[in-house]
Amino acid sequence: MRIGLFTDTYPPFINGVSTSVLMLKKALEKQGHKVYVVTVNNKDLKYHLEEDGTVLRIPGIPIGLYDYRLTGIYPVRAVNIIRKWKLDVIHSHTEFGIGTFARVFSKQFNIPLVHTYHTMYEDYIHYITKGYFNKSSKKIVEYLTMFYCDTTANALIVPTKKTYDLFKEKYEYNKAIHIIPTGIELDRFYLENMNEETTKKINKDLGFKKTDFIIIFVGRLAQEKNIEFLLDAQLDLVKKHKNIKLVIVGDGPDAPKYKEFIEKNHMENNIIMTGKVPYDDMPSYYHIADVFTTASLSETQGLTVIEAMAASLAPVCIDDECFRNVITDDLDGKIFKDKDGYIKAILDLYNDHEKLANLSYHARLHSEVHSSKYYAERVLEVYEMTKRDPSALKKIINKIKYKGEDSND
Repeated sequence: MRIGLFTDTYPPFINGVSTSVLMLKKALEKQGHKVYVVTVNNKDLKYHLEEDGTVLRIPGIPIGLYDYRLTGIYPVRAVNIIRKWKLDVIHSHTEFGIGTFARVFSKQFNIPLVHTYHTMYEDYIHYITKGYFNKSSKKIVEYLTMFYCDTTANALIVPTKKTYDLFKEKYEYNKAIHIIPTGIELDRFYLENMNEETTKKINKDLGFKKTDFIIIFVGRLAQEKNIEFLLDAQLDLVKKHKNIKLVIVGDGPDAPKYKEFIEKNHMENNIIMTGKVPYDDMPSYYHIADVFTTASLSETQGLTVIEAMAASLAPVCIDDECFRNVITDDLDGKIFKDKDGYIKAILDLYNDHEKLANLSYHARLHSEVHSSKYYAERVLEVYEMTKRDPSALKKIINKIKYKGEDSND
């Protein structure tokens, strides 16, 4: 099958969506399919055809939100390139920019369109409105999302039941929705594949000792990730045990605010911000830690939780349906409801090495259901469904229907 993945983000730009698309491309290629990527060029205003002609980068303009850029909805030069790929199916991973282009191209050349909804956009409105017109802006986002997913996509994929419920209950989406958790190249994070040299260097650079108990957060440093919760709780944890350290891996618009908090509270030795880290080094950062944590309520799936579990880290997560779909409390991780619950969960694991080891073991074990191979197989099933002739399918349904009516005579 010849597959086109359309996305606004792709490595070297790193976030959950870009990592997901890269992983899907590799997994599909391993199964013998030809996979192309259409994405934004974040470097300059030129077209670039890379990776032996399988990755097309289209010029885009900055929109003031992180490093995102917005492309034109119909770049003619790109159309001429993509037509030669003779795609069997298009799989879009964004509702806007490149996603709009995917919709137009799909319709013009009669190519089935599959769409994955990755992002809870309503949680990001404040970056555009700066606190003004939030209510009306959310309505606009809801309308645009529904227009794209409901009127254009042949099939919709969501990563969790939380997202499924959003479409069914709030958006009243009346088409079929496929719940397929995004897969991960799990073996990258396995302890047996640890790069000991890199891990030792990170520990040395960050000044950690063997007696330190390290909590790690990985993600964008922004309001919707609720990092202030972790910072505030860390003040109380340090009062209990000075060797409890919080490592924050990532970058984002609120990084200066968090640095100011750390300096103001003299927590430089107990809260360490690493900034962005290389993609290839990411497993080593998980390997320096004892537990993983997040208090974010804006996730659709929480891929960093799965990465941590694959690295044999017990996740300690806020009570959110997204995380409850991934971990089981007290079996392969911990769920907390508030600050007191978070502190208790961390201290329980700090004081009980056997329990921590047991949770870590089951975390690694249960991460296997999120493998990239399994994910690709599920996605391929959806591709095959969209390629079928609707009229032929209708005939089959009618045949079954009439046969059922005849049997009742």
